[in-house]
Amino acid sequence: MPPQRARGVSGILSSGRLLFQAMAPRCWRWWHWSAWRRTRPPPAGSTPSFRQQFSTQEQPPQICVVGSGPAGFYTAQHLLKHHPRAHVDIYEKQLVPFGLVRFGVAPDHPENVINTFTQTARLDRCAFRGNVVVGRDVAVSELRAAYHAVVLSYGAEDHQALEIPGEELPGVFSARAFVGWYNGLPENRELAPDLSCDTAVILGQGNVALDVARILLTPPEHLEKTDITEAALGVLRQSRVKTVWIVGRRGPLQVAFTIKELREMIQLPGTRPILDPADFLGLQDRIKEVPRQRKRLTELLLRTATEKPGVEEAARQALASCTWGLRFFRSPQRVLPSPDGRRVAGIRLAVTRLEGVGEAARAAPTGDTEDLPCGLVLSSVGYKSRPIDPSVPFDPKLGVIPNMEGRVIDVPGLYCSGWVKRGPTGVIATTMTDSFLTGQMLLQDLKAGLLPSGPRPGYAAIEALLSSRGLGPVGPTCLFLGLGEAGCRGGVPGQGCWEAQGEVAGSSGDAAAAGALSLDPSLAGRERRHAVRGRGAWVSQRDSAPQLCRLPALAPGLGCLFSRSL
Repeated sequence: MPPQRARGVSGILSSGRLLFQAMAPRCWRWWHWSAWRRTRPPPAGSTPSFRQQFSTQEQPPQICVVGSGPAGFYTAQHLLKHHPRAHVDIYEKQLVPFGLVRFGVAPDHPENVINTFTQTARLDRCAFRGNVVVGRDVAVSELRAAYHAVVLSYGAEDHQALEIPGEELPGVFSARAFVGWYNGLPENRELAPDLSCDTAVILGQGNVALDVARILLTPPEHLEKTDITEAALGVLRQSRVKTVWIVGRRGPLQVAFTIKELREMIQLPGTRPILDPADFLGLQDRIKEVPRQRKRLTELLLRTATEKPGVEEAARQALASCTWGLRFFRSPQRVLPSPDGRRVAGIRLAVTRLEGVGEAARAAPTGDTEDLPCGLVLSSVGYKSRPIDPSVPFDPKLGVIPNMEGRVIDVPGLYCSGWVKRGPTGVIATTMTDSFLTGQMLLQDLKAGLLPSGPRPGYAAIEALLSSRGLGPVGPTCLFLGLGEAGCRGGVPGQGCWEAQGEVAGSSGDAAAAGALSLDPSLAGRERRHAVRGRGAWVSQRDSAPQLCRLPALAPGLGCLFSRSL
């Protein structure tokens, strides 16, 4: 019989102690961790409360949310808060939740919103169903038959292509894939970027572009304090990249990054910024009428470009071994190959000028070009959503599911929220408001009798479908270790690491004392050793391919998870 895939998490950790609970297969719930903040309610007046409007005699609505990123969790949060009996199942293609706030941010910038989502996920009426690919393992029509309502919140999981010659050359990557690589996203674990070059070019001037630049230039000893993967850290230790250019089509008034990320880049140890004062000519007068946040950001850029640094800052920059710079009014035209044509050797940039004013200004080519030598090109020009299922309408031009306030057009009972609803724009707060609105529309439809009124089986029906397709429940599937304060062999207190060799759990005292509930026998004769770094790590055998990524949202010192298909 072919091996089946591990689908869930069978244990929990609470207050630094190991607690093991038999749980529904494919289901990961969080129990109370008293040190974590409870979810704060939205500001008064932001959304009306529906809690008192639903009869306690009605069938508990079974609601399915597809996607466990911010849109999915905020939608679930609103539904659970405003309906006293609703049950929400959150489906996710990864084994672990939180989407881009887990795998799309730099490891030195963990998102505190994960704590809020954890508070939602630990509710008895909410369940996480990981490692289920909707549209492949189960169809949207099957979800609609099993639930009273389905909300698609799966985000924008693809990147915008450059669509220029040479984009396919080795050494050209999307920033999204690069971020996934250093964050341990399984689908990007084999990216293998070659960092033996001197110069890297990042196309795009948003926060992701600055995150990638910062990771490339941060001293490895600083990255060791984060939860970056060991594989990525090893590659970055050997990196020869000394210069990073961050290229944008428009000018300083149109950059998409925020002042926090810019300030961190300016103060990054071992580096100095390179900004051309000519790019800022006449900008002082033009920023007087821009919004306050944009004004503060542009003033910082202006000072960095035109003012002489103070004595202390000048001394720091004099010792810098790396540089980074912003190149404005440049648009990628062609990736230039090496003489043998086997990898990238540079990029040809079209010089642009602005047509229009403010943030709405467009970049138009002047006809001039310049070639910028480099050995690595990272494209950070945006994300885009993909269609999830043939039964779901999708606008390929806009990259969204056609909808009215979150109601999918012409498909009753189907909703959407987040980037797949409005496009990949805005910040987490934007997604929160957007998702609350979708939840509000769903509850309005439920109250108005527009959704099915009879009982729906929910996950019980989906579990049976998955089992019939060879994707059924398996067990035991996981191992939790509580590391305690002393950590494990080779680790620092509270962070540590875990080591397994053969069929016996091998670790120093605290981990062994905490209890090894099971050990993946596929590890026999092989060593698997991964830094926990306060968040944990797991190794999984899925489709016979070992995978490594980080277990999110574990409190410091709470250990490792090993999971496999049995």
